[in-house]
Amino acid sequence: MPAPRPLGPDDPGRIGAYHLTGLLGRGGQGAVYLGTSPSGAEVAVKVLHPWMAEDGDARRRFLREADIARRVAPFCTAHVLDSGLHGDRPYIVSEYVPGPSLEQVVRESGPRTGSGLERIAVTTASALAAIHRAGIVHRDLKPGNVILGPEGPVVIDFGISRAGDHTVTRSGSIGTPGYMAPEQIAGAATGPPADVFGWAATIAYAATGRRAFPGDTVPAVLHAILHREPDLTGVPAALAPLLARCLDKDPGLRPSAAELYRSLTGEREPRPEPSPGPPGTPLEARTPPLPESPASPPTAPGGVSGAPASPGQAGAPATAPSPGADAPATS
Repeated sequence: MPAPRPLGPDDPGRIGAYHLTGLLGRGGQGAVYLGTSPSGAEVAVKVLHPWMAEDGDARRRFLREADIARRVAPFCTAHVLDSGLHGDRPYIVSEYVPGPSLEQVVRESGPRTGSGLERIAVTTASALAAIHRAGIVHRDLKPGNVILGPEGPVVIDFGISRAGDHTVTRSGSIGTPGYMAPEQIAGAATGPPADVFGWAATIAYAATGRRAFPGDTVPAVLHAILHREPDLTGVPAALAPLLARCLDKDPGLRPSAAELYRSLTGEREPRPEPSPGPPGTPLEARTPPLPESPASPPTAPGGVSGAPASPGQAGAPATAPSPGADAPATS
């Protein structure tokens, strides 16, 4: 998140039990403030815009963010600490760890390379797999929603459909141009494969500093996603084939997030559980053989193989919920 700005005359000085010390950003849905808890710890306080408070659907979508965040493994995103009402405006309080977004870092410092790129790819794939295990579809994975905290990347702002923060196509789909899967653009059912598409588009941006589906206008970008192959020029050779699979137009041909993680780390498929057999059957006879492995198992970019630190360590930090400050243009 960017450094906090001073509070303005229209900003509250306190929300609930939390003293506000600065403004972290504003988006289509609300504002995010830096604050301190009664114990003195820094927190992020996200509050719905006043003009949306009377919209019952907007209030429910906003508070649903807290419910979803509590279902996800803590290493994936900011840990929700509290939620409540400030007058008639709902608010959410989360842990705060300063850190820029992936989009900001690439824009200001250039593409990520070597172990830095590998770390981003592995930790975001691990976080996405955990989010999917919780039964959640992110629907808006993009560089602006990956925060590079002091202890590693985390994914934020997941599972929330917010028309005020996203482009809505004529078919009614919601997402961010350049990172929307074809089925999102078409307004079809959106599931975990759409997140895998967004992950690959995000990693392609991290590796090259440009979108895999370029275009000067929103319609041009959406047309490229629907009808053209991704431009992966500049993506490391070890990573490009995996990204190409993830960016397939057919969601059924994309790997799952768990498969992504295994491919990036060189981890083998989990061994099947032994099946029951007649009494006295040796364990070896009851355990199905593993599928044959390729001669050279996939490795992470740069040839890294073997599992990294545990997923719980990979993305340990939590960060502020996104205010949608990098909200895309509306077509």
